[in-house]
Amino acid sequence: MTTLSPIQSVADVASTSAFLPTAAAGRSAFVSDASRATRPHSPCLSAHLRTRIARDFHARWRDEWGGKFVTHGMSPGSDAVRLDGNDYLAVSGHPRIVQAQIDSLRCSQGVVVQSGVFHLASTLTHQFELKLAEWLGADSALLCQSGYAANLGLLQVVADPQTPVYIDSLAHMSLWEGVRASGATAHAFRHNDPGHLARMIRRHGPGLVVVDSVYSTTGALCPLREVVDIAQAHDCMILVDESHSLGTHGPGGRGLCAQLGLTDRVHFITASLAKAFAGRAGFFTMPAELRDYLMCHSFPFIFSSSLLPHEVAALAATREVLQASDAAREQLRRYTERVRTSLSRLGYPIAQGSEQIIALEAGTEVNTLALRDALESRGIFGAVFVAPATARNRAMVRLTLNAALTDAELSHLEEVAEEIAPLVRPWEWPIARRQRMHPTSSP
Repeated sequence: MTTLSPIQSVADVASTSAFLPTAAAGRSAFVSDASRATRPHSPCLSAHLRTRIARDFHARWRDEWGGKFVTHGMSPGSDAVRLDGNDYLAVSGHPRIVQAQIDSLRCSQGVVVQSGVFHLASTLTHQFELKLAEWLGADSALLCQSGYAANLGLLQVVADPQTPVYIDSLAHMSLWEGVRASGATAHAFRHNDPGHLARMIRRHGPGLVVVDSVYSTTGALCPLREVVDIAQAHDCMILVDESHSLGTHGPGGRGLCAQLGLTDRVHFITASLAKAFAGRAGFFTMPAELRDYLMCHSFPFIFSSSLLPHEVAALAATREVLQASDAAREQLRRYTERVRTSLSRLGYPIAQGSEQIIALEAGTEVNTLALRDALESRGIFGAVFVAPATARNRAMVRLTLNAALTDAELSHLEEVAEEIAPLVRPWEWPIARRQRMHPTSSP
């Protein structure tokens, strides 16, 4: 296999057609002309794009990732402990949900694949939207293709260049992209710092406050009551992304807003239904007066086909399953407390979060991949998060707990964490040093 010399310049890479990157896991980042000749012909990329790839990606792929895509580690065996998914209450494969899909597939006749703007009030989709709104105590709800599409499509409409948007610095990327699509100015406030939020609103005026209820990389819980108080005191609307608390928090799994009694003070609740719902969709709630206006202006909603009937049927059944899953929610809380206590005792710096998402923030990508390999070689599989999912040099292995884990699996996780601690030295990670310097502040 042909490789590049370490001294070959970016310009050399960009100007030659002898090398092209490949996304095949476990292979070199470059494919020679000889091997490419056996493949179907594809047009060459522009010189400008190739320069960007060489400048922004090749060294990272080769030197930090070892020539294999960063999220592709070992293949988990049948006895692996999987902590890399978002099915928090372990509802995947639930008989009631599976049967709902089967019944829908067997009974659906004359399905029309179309945008949701054409759905009449009698459709299954609209009926599910009404159920979601009722469940969450909202006027109305809109079902979308994903949580990303929900955030993008909502923010594109409710904000504009005259609307200051105050967004937590660790808010999900889809929320940032929604602000960008709206043309609004994003004013980032320090993560989970209501005081900083208040100072920014006083400086720039009323607008829209945007937060996650539980942050997706760290498992940090938003100080939501304080944030809502500040937004209300300054005549701001507020949007809460409940992707990682819907199903797991609140009475009947209705989320953190419901748990704190804030539902009637929050303008918009959004969520991915690919977490506790274990599906493939998203949605948002809104005041009833906004619905028709939004359906005329939200591009992701207008210009994408809606979910298919069997997908909606599965989500409707899942909502009912989640509502009745108090025992699983309590189990997940016990597991979270147990694992966080064990990891903290072993010196892992995880104080930045408190919920079922646990971030092992090793810092550099090289150190994170070494941590990943140490875990996977011992049967523990988490998810690698690097830029742009995290800030540069704040890469991590994210462990996500679920209610179906066994005591043996949790014990194995704790044993592995203890075994590898002298190898990965978590007390020397940059976040550990920051937490020692500022023990009461968020990193």
